[in-house]
Amino acid sequence: MIKTILCAVDINRPDEEKEVLITASKLAEVEGAQLDVITVVPDYGMSVVGAYFQDHQIEPVKERAIELLKNMTRTTLGEKQDAALRHVVAVGSVYEEVLRAAKLSESDLIVIGAHRPDLKDYLLGPNAARVVRHSDCSVYVVRQ
Repeated sequence: MIKTILCAVDINRPDEEKEVLITASKLAEVEGAQLDVITVVPDYGMSVVGAYFQDHQIEPVKERAIELLKNMTRTTLGEKQDAALRHVVAVGSVYEEVLRAAKLSESDLIVIGAHRPDLKDYLLGPNAARVVRHSDCSVYVVRQ
């Protein structure tokens, strides 16, 4: 039985991520599960770029990300469904933060989108592939 579903979306691609969110919502409805929606903001503190950002400059980015995430879920799913969601904004590496959130919320299923693979994806592995490989729970991949 699925109790919690974690849906990972990219707020910078709302049109492309719409199907991922709708699929996760349908699965949660069928299972009677809690739906959590996560987006991940890059961690500038872990790179050369990070030297130019202070911690207080990351907070406005996180606040804007939660606004965009809530707008995306409300627009795609409607007010009623949006009110029942748990919105999560994490900072760091996409696949690491998705896996961390899934573990913390004891998710039974992760729903994530995947674009058609390029040659570089076969060599490096996209975020969806990393989530599939390293997740402790089942992963539903929505092809875009």
